[in-house]
Amino acid sequence: MAAPRIPVEELCDARFLAALERLRIVARRVAPRGRFAEQRSRDRGSGLEFKDHRAYTSGDDLRTVDWNVYRRLGRMFLRLFEELEDLPLYLLVDVSQSAYFEDPPRARAGLRAALALAAISLSQHDPVGVYPFSDDLRVLVRPASGKSRVLGLAQRMAEIEPAGSTDLARSLATFSALRQREGLVVVVSDFFDPAGLEAVTEALGKLRHRLLLLRLKRAEDAEPTLQGDLRLVDCESGMGEDVSISSSVLTRYRAAYARFEEGLASFALARGAGLLTLDADAEVVPQLERLFAGGTWTA
Repeated sequence: MAAPRIPVEELCDARFLAALERLRIVARRVAPRGRFAEQRSRDRGSGLEFKDHRAYTSGDDLRTVDWNVYRRLGRMFLRLFEELEDLPLYLLVDVSQSAYFEDPPRARAGLRAALALAAISLSQHDPVGVYPFSDDLRVLVRPASGKSRVLGLAQRMAEIEPAGSTDLARSLATFSALRQREGLVVVVSDFFDPAGLEAVTEALGKLRHRLLLLRLKRAEDAEPTLQGDLRLVDCESGMGEDVSISSSVLTRYRAAYARFEEGLASFALARGAGLLTLDADAEVVPQLERLFAGGTWTA
């Protein structure tokens, strides 16, 4: 039987949105060619905030010459300003069969976390796009801005149906082929992939965007309660495996799981990516707030 969708009322309500109002995402710098918003661009142009001077060269716009400096020094310098532009937010959300398998499904926490970040970005006039993935990635919502779009995004997310197994490398390659303007990519997943963590981090490392990884977990991921002789069936592939779970097997499992966590954390540190682990059984917003020291997170 197919796993059910996540009802829209479980993704978004007035209390949920109100809890996000004091949170902001601030970019160190954003790529040029965007539209006016609240982020600081790499460009130096005709913005509102003075940044620096540079020497005049032939062909420069005389309207930007600082004539006060010229009167004092007898040399021409340009006034440089910081442009305020938008920071595109690309939400890549794991919607594979395993994300919907449990009760409640960890996809519920993942979609709520994605919607929370979307609401924050839209409140800052930043464009938001949504890209669910499993064995490949698809475009659910193309990047667009507008504070009023939050409820529409929630409705579209509620229409997502789980599909396929997890293939992060292929999904990320599909996203890269879209050639989106540089922005912030948020990947929401448990990061369990049949190809292994090395394939996942290699694919993540190829993205030219800034990265935030939201890892969904449950207590049993690290400390499974299974024991004895069992037949385990992969909820995505349907393949079964007979196993005998003893204390020594559990010890080896815990060691492998610890290596998985350490590997993902090491990648995030080396890449300069954000990494936040979310308990799929706990409220999402209080956990997201750990990113926002003083209400602000710098991407």
